[in-house]
Amino acid sequence: MRQLGVLGSCGGWVEAGRAAAGFVLEADGFRVVLDLGYATVPRLLERCAAREVDAVVITHAHPDHCADLSVLSRALLFGERPDVRVPLYCPPGVLDRVQAMEPTEDLREVFDPHPLPGTYEVGPFRLDALPLPHHVPHAGVRLTAPDLTVAYSGDAGPDPALGELAHDADLLIAGTTLLGAEDDPLLLSAAQAGVWAARAGARRLLLGHFWPGADRARHPAEAAAAYPGEILVADEGMTVRL
Repeated sequence: MRQLGVLGSCGGWVEAGRAAAGFVLEADGFRVVLDLGYATVPRLLERCAAREVDAVVITHAHPDHCADLSVLSRALLFGERPDVRVPLYCPPGVLDRVQAMEPTEDLREVFDPHPLPGTYEVGPFRLDALPLPHHVPHAGVRLTAPDLTVAYSGDAGPDPALGELAHDADLLIAGTTLLGAEDDPLLLSAAQAGVWAARAGARRLLLGHFWPGADRARHPAEAAAAYPGEILVADEGMTVRL
């Protein structure tokens, strides 16, 4: 079974009943989590036990992408401690940010940290992470297994490296904070996500990281101006078959 579960779709903070950025990618019995923002772990635990998470990838140290790493650490430390430490792939700043919420517990007891950007073998996947522009050190990621490639922009701005990460991907997950004429070199718009997905030849585009209160129907409409493929809109509890 190969699928992507949406744990959260909000950026910045959360709307009632929703969560911040987070996904879980499953392939051939292996589970890798991509970001754990506010309120994502309860949705993760609806899909699997804490000890069934095989790896975690965090794109950057903003709490709407990493805060619930603290929740997962506590579930592992005090509840379902795994037989081996869970590999954690993240840029500088993430571990310190989350560790600040855990002054009496060492995250390294349950996580085995590896720095991003970089390239690693992660279960059935090859993980390639490249720096993308954002307010803090940020890594976009590409996960490749036999006959499957998933790319994730996190919350970064437009950059040629995004095209490299998403080249011929089966699915590009794009954080699209901006709409319309809004422009910021450190954030991606829905229209820009469509442009980069089309340039990269991605077969499907999943939009997420919506600003609370935004008109979510505008995001796919703006992306479709440049991207002719299938466009999905992230929603909590959603499962995308791969």
